[in-house]
This record gives sequence, C-alpha cells and structure tokens, in this order.
Amino acid sequence: MAQSRTLLDKIWDAHLVRPETEDAPAILYVDLHLVHEVTSPQAFTVLRERGLRVRHPERTVATMDHSTPTLPRVNGRFPFAHGDAETQVETLARNCREHGIELHELGSRNQGIVHVIGPELGLTKPGMTVVCGDSHTSTHGAFGALAFGIGTSEVAHVLATQCLLQRKPKTMRVSIEGALQPGVTAKDVILAVIAKLGVGGGTGSVIEYAGRTVSAMSIEERMTVCNMSIEAGARAGMVGSGAWQTDEGARFDREIAVDVSRLAPMITWGTDPGTAIPVDGNVPEDAPQKSATYMGVKPGAPLLGTKIDVVFVGSCTNGRLSDLRAAASVLRGRRIASGVRVLIVPGSQQVKRAAESEGLDKVFRDAGAEWREPGCSMCIAMNGDALAPGQAAVSTSNRNFEGRQGKGGRTFLASPLTAAAAAVAGAIADPREVLR
Repeated sequence: MAQSRTLLDKIWDAHLVRPETEDAPAILYVDLHLVHEVTSPQAFTVLRERGLRVRHPERTVATMDHSTPTLPRVNGRFPFAHGDAETQVETLARNCREHGIELHELGSRNQGIVHVIGPELGLTKPGMTVVCGDSHTSTHGAFGALAFGIGTSEVAHVLATQCLLQRKPKTMRVSIEGALQPGVTAKDVILAVIAKLGVGGGTGSVIEYAGRTVSAMSIEERMTVCNMSIEAGARAGMVGSGAWQTDEGARFDREIAVDVSRLAPMITWGTDPGTAIPVDGNVPEDAPQKSATYMGVKPGAPLLGTKIDVVFVGSCTNGRLSDLRAAASVLRGRRIASGVRVLIVPGSQQVKRAAESEGLDKVFRDAGAEWREPGCSMCIAMNGDALAPGQAAVSTSNRNFEGRQGKGGRTFLASPLTAAAAAVAGAIADPREVLR
C-alpha cells in the first residue's frame, strides 16, 4: 500500500528535478514565476552580465505594484513619489520587452498587486509551484499550490533555469474549527492563529490549513489566511484544492488545533503581527515597554477608543472585492469622523472596475474616503502613500513593524470591518457595535 502523503509531499515530489542530499539542496521545478518592479532589476542585470536569456518567458508574468502611485495621471503622467520609483517601473518594462515576458504595466487593464492578479488571470492553479520576489507569495497557496517568496539572487536563478535550489520544509497542519460569529472574518482568524503560534512558530515549515472553518471559507478568505502565513515565520501556507489534497492518515511534523467559535474581531497592539488581541480586550500587562511606548498604548489598558489618524483598506491581504464590500457595508450611509483620512485602494484594475460597477466607489466617496488606483499603496509606503511621524492607522495590511507604513507611523492591523468601524468612530472601535 502506498504511503499516505501530505499536500506538500505531493507537490514537492511532482516537481523534484534532483533530490536533496546532505551536501546540497533539492532542485525544484517552478511552474509560475511572478515578477514585479522592485526585486527584479538586479536579477535581470545578472542575466545580462552572464549572457543568459530567460529560460521560459511563457512561465513568467510581470506587473507593477510596489512603487506605483495610486493617484491618477496628471497631464498624461503618473505622479511618482520619487525618481527611483519611476526608474524601477521603466526598467521592468524594458526588461520584459527584451526577454519577451508578459507585462501588466501601470495603467493597463489587468495591472494590480501581483498576488491579486495571479489568481484573477487564472495563472495560479492547484498543484503548481509558484514563486515571486515577495514574501507574501504564500497567498497563492489558497489554491492548493506550493507558493513562496524568494530573494533577488533566486529570482535571477529562476529566470535563467526555471528551477530553484530548496531544502524541503517541515509540515505543520493548523486545524480550524467553529462557526464565525457576525463581525468576525478570515483576517481575524489568521491574526488569532499568529497570536497563538507566535511570529516564529511556523519557522521552517509549510502550514496547511484544514478544518470545517477553512472548508466553509471562500477562496478570497483562504487567500487572506495563506497570505499572512509568513507572519508566523512559515515558509508558505496552503489549503487543499480539487485533486490536490492531503491523504487521510498522512503525518505532519506538528499539528495545532484552533477553535474560533467564540473568536472576537482581532487587532494588533504592538509592532509585530503576533500581538493581536480581541478588539474589546486589554493590552497585555506584560507587554514589552518598547513596543507599548512606540505604539502609544498602556499595558493593561483597553484599545477601544484609542484615537486614530488614518485608515487604510487594501493590500494583497485585504484588497479584493469581498474586502471592499465588507468595508462598504459599514461605511454605507455613514460619514468618516472629522480629522481622519481614509484610503481605499483596490488590489487590481479588475477589482476596481467590479467595485465601481456595484457603486462601492460612491459609498466610499460619500462617506469621505479617498478612492484610489490599484497598487500596494500604504502597505509598504514606498509610493507616496505613507503615515506621517506619530500618526496612528488601522490598516488591513499584513505588517505592523516600526516604520513599515511610514517613518514613525504606528500601525494597528485589523480586518476591513474593524478598519471601517474605526474610520466612522475616529478611534479603534468594535465593528459588531456598528453592525448591530
């Protein structure tokens, strides 16, 4: 009888070019290589210096997202935040032309965040290996793919060989059970999982999410969960799909069970994604003073009512249509609090068109929010969308590190529902109160 295998085992074995040895990593074949403007210029330079071509341009797809402005063109020109951003975009366009790579460039019909457009365009499929020079490539694992971020030198290697040197990760299964209560979303689930595991709890592993809660999630909700696997230190996150499933009886290196039946909306208080607590809870008494001081919170005190300056709804974590619908469900017929700036940034041009066809853009504008062009925007703050020093933001993105959203900026990670509730209140608020 054949040995039971995990989903990771199956995809790994199907893509193994050369097995791992004690002295050398395995060589793994790559089905899909996604490229953006920030981590690719040096890689293409390496090819040029070595006289190499892209081995399989048909398996490589590029877009512009990280350094791209989310404001519309002015007199036919994009308002780049700085010259380096414009250079990165121009360099990617030149490299793609030279090597025959499909590019969804700024202003084009299908441009958007790399981890939004990959699935949108049908590029990501079950059983695939997917890589990109971006840590949140784990998003694509929601489709039953093995997807992970790679470094710039690895980007060059994949471009040249369509293969990657990798040591096989360990396996971890996180089984999630329980019906989610009103106001609780997939973002709250993954924040709770990271809080339980810690930011290093998944180190060296690929997390497979299972259980009835995950089975009941939409594909977009699964994408949110897989997206933030890296924030628990994992190499990737994945959910079985179609024929690509873990065999019954397969063994994992580690298994964790999480009951979310009583889960509340979650929000971070500190400077890493593992600091999530219920939105109506208190900052831990033993909270590290450095993080608490930076964030302007007090150990033992509640977060509810904490004044905010900015709300950001978007990113590869929560910039899809369902996320915008959630935010709109709170903002519809309401006004954003005085003095609060709200940026709503769709994850792609397709998402933007769909949202506008439903009138969501009008809901946002009527509430006083800014309706932007697609891009990574304030998630990474390298495109003109940034917090000012000392400003506090409730953000639907994936990282709350010091300075991540702007030098001196303070980030509270939350779901689109919680973010929208904060926008209306002008302070951290419980979305369940607004939705009642």
